[in-house]
Amino acid sequence: MAASAISPLTSGRTLSSGRLSAASRLRKRSEFRAVQAQASRVVTRHFVFLLHMPNAAQRSPRLGITASRKVGNAVARNRAKRLVREAFRATRDLWQPGLDLVVIVRASLAEMKLLDVVSQWRSAEPALRRTMSSIATAHSIGNAQGARS
Repeated sequence: MAASAISPLTSGRTLSSGRLSAASRLRKRSEFRAVQAQASRVVTRHFVFLLHMPNAAQRSPRLGITASRKVGNAVARNRAKRLVREAFRATRDLWQPGLDLVVIVRASLAEMKLLDVVSQWRSAEPALRRTMSSIATAHSIGNAQGARS
């Protein structure tokens, strides 16, 4: 199997170059702003997860990443974003279809490896699942009320 082949960890959501597909990313400022305005938050030591479930529940989860200059210089910020993308791929089972996720990197990840990031995300899994279920419940209630009107 070639190095660029799709691995079982990624669930087929990457391009042969290793990138997340455009459908798996939040790309526009308006998409980030919509998530930030309506999102539920889960906070860990190094990350803030903003979770939002818009109306498109049939599509794959989408990821957006924010790393400010507090994280470090450009090299440190880019490394942090690479780690977040890889952790997102490694934890695909956590994210519900239709979820928009913005990950804000709060602190430097200079000493962290991918396993450390994934471990921190897995330790936040109960809070993430609770939050996603409450979002899904609120979303389904809103759709049911909209159908009756």
